[in-house]
Amino acid sequence: MLAAVFLFAGGMKLVLPLEKLAGPVTLPGPFLRFIGACEVLGALGLILPGLLRIRPGLTPLAALGLVIIMIGATVITLVAGEIVAALISLIVGILAAFVAYGHWRGAASRSISAAGTQSGPLGTPPPALG
Repeated sequence: MLAAVFLFAGGMKLVLPLEKLAGPVTLPGPFLRFIGACEVLGALGLILPGLLRIRPGLTPLAALGLVIIMIGATVITLVAGEIVAALISLIVGILAAFVAYGHWRGAASRSISAAGTQSGPLGTPPPALG
């Protein structure tokens, strides 16, 4: 769902005319296009590594990049005095941070398991055999 939000928002920044993208704070057109491209790539980075099982370590990096974008969005909307929009940006950024943390934590536990230390569900040691 988070990827869909960023795919939609970034896609709109790439497709719509710059006149329609004017918000409470005027940002340069090329910068808006850059942010749109980053949001679309971040959304793809949330989905594709897990879907294709190729380089899953890229998912937390994509989520972290989206967190940085949402920090900027929160600051800009607060400066413009749009409290509700700032809260929405903040919540989406927090959700992206949870995704980044969860995937980094999962990647760390997978690397520990791959190194020979096995664990059962929820980090409990595996049952003893014999």
